Amino acid sequence: MTDATAPDGAKIHADVVGAGEPLVLLAGQANSHHWWDPIRADFAGFRTIAVDTLVTGASTAPSGAEFSTRRFARDVVAVLDELGVARAHVYGTSMGGKIAQWLAVDHPGRVGALVLGCTTTGGPGAPVAGKDVVGPLAGPAPAAQRALAELMFTPAWLAAHPGPYSVLGDDGMSLPARRGHRRASADHDAREQVHSITAPTLVVHGSEDLFCPTENGEELAERIPGTAVHLIEGARHAYFEEFREEASPLVVRFLRDHPLN
Repeated sequence: MTDATAPDGAKIHADVVGAGEPLVLLAGQANSHHWWDPIRADFAGFRTIAVDTLVTGASTAPSGAEFSTRRFARDVVAVLDELGVARAHVYGTSMGGKIAQWLAVDHPGRVGALVLGCTTTGGPGAPVAGKDVVGPLAGPAPAAQRALAELMFTPAWLAAHPGPYSVLGDDGMSLPARRGHRRASADHDAREQVHSITAPTLVVHGSEDLFCPTENGEELAERIPGTAVHLIEGARHAYFEEFREEASPLVVRFLRDHPLN
C-alpha cells in the first residue's frame, strides 16, 4: 500500500499488489479499489496499483478540493511518483475510464498500454442513458441499489450470485463526497482531446450496457487513432466481472502484446 500527497494536500491511497510490469487499476464512480476485488487475481502477473480515487476508500480531501476527472488523473500521477513508477499500463472502467483518458492525454509519457472499459468521451453529443434507465437510481436506497445491480449484471447472473457486490459504491462515502463524484463524472468531456492519445489502446464494452450505452465504446474507438473496440456479447456495465473469463484474458493479452520496454 502507498499514500501520495496531491498539490492541494489531498491524501491519495493506492493498494499495491504483486510484481511485474505496473498496471494502474481505476474504478468507477464513488467506488474504492475494492471494485477490482473479484477479478484482481486475473492480473497476478503484473504489479497492480489499484487507486482509491479522491474521498473513496482511504483517500481524503481538504475542504474545497476540486472534483473532476482531469484532477483525478493528476492524483494518479502523484501515486506513480510516490511509488517511483515512471510508466505504467492503465486499465480504467466506467468513471475510471474517463480518468484514464486524461492520463493518456495529459501525461502520455506515463502511460504504456491503455484499456478503456464501459466508458465515454463525454461532452455534447455523447450517448447517455435515458431517464427510464437512471431514474430508479434516485429512489429509496434498497430499490436504487437493486436497480443499479440490474444495470451492472444480467438477471441470470444476479440470480446465481446473491451478493454482496463490490461495484455498487463505497459505503464509507459521505453524501457530499458522492455528489462530488457524480458531478465529476457528469462533467467529463475529453471528446475533442482523445484524438491525441498515442498509447496503444483497447476499448471494451458490453453489448447490452444501458448505463453507458454501447455506442460510447464504438465512438471512443473511432476517435482514438489505431483503436478497435471489443464488444462482449450479452454483457451489461460490469462486463469485467460477470464475463471475466472472456474479458480478463483479452486485457492481459493486450497488455502482454505491448510491453513497457
